[in-house]
Amino acid sequence: MAESTSEAEPVLLDVSGLNCPMPLLKAKKALNGMAAGALLRVIATDPASARDFEVFSQQSGNALLDSKHADGRFEYLLRKKG
Repeated sequence: MAESTSEAEPVLLDVSGLNCPMPLLKAKKALNGMAAGALLRVIATDPASARDFEVFSQQSGNALLDSKHADGRFEYLLRKKG
């Protein structure tokens, strides 16, 4: 598990090939097992995941620190609330 400091390396969750709602559900499950302040980097290929992670961040209080899209690959960096 990642430490709860800002310098900790993010936990990597690769959900490539999974379609909505699975990328978000797997990210939620991973965040539930992490300490407050821990970082989670998610890699997805589902275009719908961009909107899903933006809304999830707003509604859950988990910070979406970064969101990238290149070559059919979407990357998100989340910090667990707390």
